[in-house]
Amino acid sequence: MSSDLWESHFLTACRGQRPSRVPVWLMRQAGRYMREYREVRAGRSFLELCQDVHLASEVTVHAQGRIDADAAIIFADILLILQGLGMPLEYVKGDGPVLARPLRRDRDVAALGDPQAAADACGYVAEAVALTRRDLPSDVPLIGFCGAPFTLASYAIEGGGSRQFARTRQLMYEDTATWHRLSETLVAASIPYARAQIDAGAQAFQIFDSWAGALPRADYRELVWPHLHALAQEIPEGIPLIIFGTNTGHLLGDFRDAGADVVGIDAVTDMASAWKGLGGPQRVSVQGNLDPGLLLAPRQRLLAAADRVLAQAGDGSGYIFNLGHGVFKETDVERVIALIDHVHQQQLPLPESSA
Repeated sequence: MSSDLWESHFLTACRGQRPSRVPVWLMRQAGRYMREYREVRAGRSFLELCQDVHLASEVTVHAQGRIDADAAIIFADILLILQGLGMPLEYVKGDGPVLARPLRRDRDVAALGDPQAAADACGYVAEAVALTRRDLPSDVPLIGFCGAPFTLASYAIEGGGSRQFARTRQLMYEDTATWHRLSETLVAASIPYARAQIDAGAQAFQIFDSWAGALPRADYRELVWPHLHALAQEIPEGIPLIIFGTNTGHLLGDFRDAGADVVGIDAVTDMASAWKGLGGPQRVSVQGNLDPGLLLAPRQRLLAAADRVLAQAGDGSGYIFNLGHGVFKETDVERVIALIDHVHQQQLPLPESSA
């Protein structure tokens, strides 16, 4: 890794150190809120955009430069690996991802494809990573990512998104052996998929356990955490690992224990108390946690909310500013630029009067 990358604001914070300015990047920073993204996407499906290595790289690089983010995240989707395993996947307007043949029993899991072959089938993501690394500024790190076993399994079992995850829980509780077999298959596919992105040029990696917050901690620890841990332990030494989920205030210690170098904090969790409970920057870095809905608010309200988040970040050691979830498509890109510029100008710790 070059010294420019090693000394970048983002990677410095990932190591628990204090960068010279607060690093910022945003989940879903390349997306529909950007006119240029919509122009590239016009006439193409979401999957076609993900699978076109040149366009996926283009929207990744453009988004980072447009908003002056301190890191880029490769344009892809957590569900691509399910398609690689043989599950028909499409994105339906108004409904989101739809998996036409959901997994409901042991024979469905047994029919999934070979995990290594699934990772190979998603090799276009690593190709996009390589192109993106070539075209990004030399001091801007690139983040690769994948879905966590529970979140991938829930999509595969439910056939799409869900609010209650009833079928997922039913399989997990009634047929624990099949649940573990499915989780092990997802981990076995995700490990080479993640490594391919890292080998291609990703300097950090994020695991999205988006729906983990739906579970009580005891069930998560017993039935889910061992598989997250198995995946996290395969991220190479020296590659900072971020683990993030929504409504996961009760699981943050489990994310840390799984192997996270950086724990993502959602918008409904008090970051200061959560970080203290995690052991502070001496133990783990944190990322978060502005409510993305505030990007729809007037500028004064938005920046005041950003300052309240920054006031919880101490002197900035081990801290990365981000949202508590992805950017809404209704967001004005100029509001995003104003937010990032404001955060970059702040010196931590903030004076008490600013908070």
